[in-house]
Amino acid sequence: MLIEANDHDFETLIGGGVPAGLKLPPGGVETPEVLGMLRLLANPIRQSIGHAAWMIVENEEIVGLLSITKTLPTSGAAEIGYGVAPSRRGRGVCSRAVRDFLCWAENHPLIREVLVETAVDNLPSQKVLEHNSFSRVGERLDEEDGPLFCWKFVLSNPLTFATDF
Repeated sequence: MLIEANDHDFETLIGGGVPAGLKLPPGGVETPEVLGMLRLLANPIRQSIGHAAWMIVENEEIVGLLSITKTLPTSGAAEIGYGVAPSRRGRGVCSRAVRDFLCWAENHPLIREVLVETAVDNLPSQKVLEHNSFSRVGERLDEEDGPLFCWKFVLSNPLTFATDF
């Protein structure tokens, strides 16, 4: 299940705490540095489209995170990233979370397509996208992350597309 993560949730997680009513898996969900980066990414995106980050929760445990990392207003694209705590990988968590995000995005008037980039050697992440009917649409070389595959999912929502990101 996806539960929206607000700024206070990130602040709590960065400080080593846990949002009310939830727990963390052994080893936590992510490093404070990554949580801080996601928090910084989320604030302007949240202001432009209303939502930006979610905690992936199973059995009241935060097992991962999913975030919109970039929006492209002219095409209505939202780029996402996701991750699962090492102790909770290999259980279909990301596949379910991405599916839930796509269901949510179908009803968002500012999102027409969802983009994801994966490392060429990250087969588990590629399987998540294949299970959710993403199409691999290209590749690129990133200075920091190396060679990446580019993926796209075009939403079928009939809502009128608005371009006021």
